Amino acid sequence: MSDHPSSDYRSSDPTGGAHAARLTMLLCWIAVVLDGFDLVVLGALIPPLTGGASPFMSTAEATAVSTLSLVGMTLGAISTGTLTARLGRRRVMLATVFSFSLFTLACAFAQSWISLAAFRFLAGMGLGACLPTAMSLVTSAAKGRSGAATTTLMTGYHVGAVSTALLALIFLPEPGWRAMFVAGAVPGFVLTLALYLWLPQDSLLHEGPKAAPRTGAAELLSPARRVQTLAICVTSFMGLILVYGLNTWLPQLMISAGYDLAGGLWLLLLMNAGAIVGLLVSGRIGDRIGLKAATVLWFALGGLLLASLSVKMAPWLLNPVVFLTGSIVFSAQVLVYAYTAAAHPDGLRAAALGWAAGIGRIGAIMGPLIGGTLVTFGIGHPWGFYVFAAVGALAATAALLWRPAPKG
Repeated sequence: MSDHPSSDYRSSDPTGGAHAARLTMLLCWIAVVLDGFDLVVLGALIPPLTGGASPFMSTAEATAVSTLSLVGMTLGAISTGTLTARLGRRRVMLATVFSFSLFTLACAFAQSWISLAAFRFLAGMGLGACLPTAMSLVTSAAKGRSGAATTTLMTGYHVGAVSTALLALIFLPEPGWRAMFVAGAVPGFVLTLALYLWLPQDSLLHEGPKAAPRTGAAELLSPARRVQTLAICVTSFMGLILVYGLNTWLPQLMISAGYDLAGGLWLLLLMNAGAIVGLLVSGRIGDRIGLKAATVLWFALGGLLLASLSVKMAPWLLNPVVFLTGSIVFSAQVLVYAYTAAAHPDGLRAAALGWAAGIGRIGAIMGPLIGGTLVTFGIGHPWGFYVFAAVGALAATAALLWRPAPKG
C-alpha cells in the first residue's frame, strides 16, 4: 500500500493519470519559478553589492560567489540520476525545494562575501537537482509531447526571473538587498508543504513496465549512446554560458555601454519576458519540425541577435531587439532539455537530464566568469556581445552532431 493518497488514481479512476499530470505540472512549474529567482537574483544584486561608498564585495569577489553557486548546482545536477533511482523523484523534489529555500534564506543573513558564497553553494546543490527532477516528472506525464511540456514548464524559470527583476526595482532602494533573499525563500517553504500533500507518486507518471533498468553514466556512455550524450552535453554547456552569462552580467554590460542601473535592470526584465514568449512558441515548433532542427535554428538566430546588441541603438529599437534576443536565446537552451527528455526512456530520463544540466552548469560557471573578466578589463561592451554570439554559433554546431539513440 502506498503512503500517498493519489497512488490509487490509475486503478480506480480512469482520469487519475490526467489529474496527476496536471498536478505535477503545476507544482513543478512553481518550483521552477523559484529556480528562476535564483537565476537572476545575483545579477540584479551585483551592481549595488559592488558599488557605493562601502561595497559589500568587489567585482572579483562577486564573480567568486557566482561561480561557487554554480559549482553547487553542477554537483546537484550530476547526482540527480543516483538520487532519484534510490529515493524516487517525489522525495528528491521535496528535499531539494526545502534545501534551496533554507539556504537562500540564510543568504539574507550573510555577513561577508565568504558566508554569502557558502550559502549560495549549498542552495545551488538543491537547485541543481531540482530542475532535472522536475523536467523528468513533467516529461513522463506528457506522453509524447516533450517539447511543449518542457518549454511550458520552463516558462516558470523566466516568470521567476521577471519577478526578481521587478522586486529588485522595488526592494533595492529600501529595504535593501537582504530582503530579496527573504522574498525568494519564503515561498519555497510553502511549496515544500504543497509538494508533500499533493505531488503524485512516481508510479502514476511512469510510461510503463519497460522503463530502462540502467539509470546512470554507464548507460549514457555506452557505445549506442556515447555520441548522443557528449553532443547534448556540449550543446548544453554552450547554452548555459549564454543563459547565466547574460543574466548575471547584462545589467553591468549595459551600464558600461552608457545606460543607468534602472535601464540595465529594465533590459534584464525585458529579456526574460521575451524568454517566456519564446518558450510558449519554441516547444510547439520543436514538436512540429523536430527538436533537433529547432535547436540548431534557435541557437544560430540567437548568435546573430547577440552580435547585433554590440551596436548602440535608440530605445525604440533596442527594447524589441532585447525582447527578441531573450525569446530566442533562452528558449534554445530549453529545447536542449526537451530533446534530451524525448531521446531517453523513462528509467534513464532523470540521469540524462541531470548530466545535460550538470555538464551544462560548467558552462553556467564559465558564463559569469567570461562576463566578469570582460567587465573587469573594461571591454564588456561591445566584446561581451561578440563573445556570446560566438558561443551561440558553437552551440548550433554541436546540436548538428546529435544522433538518434535507442529509446529502450
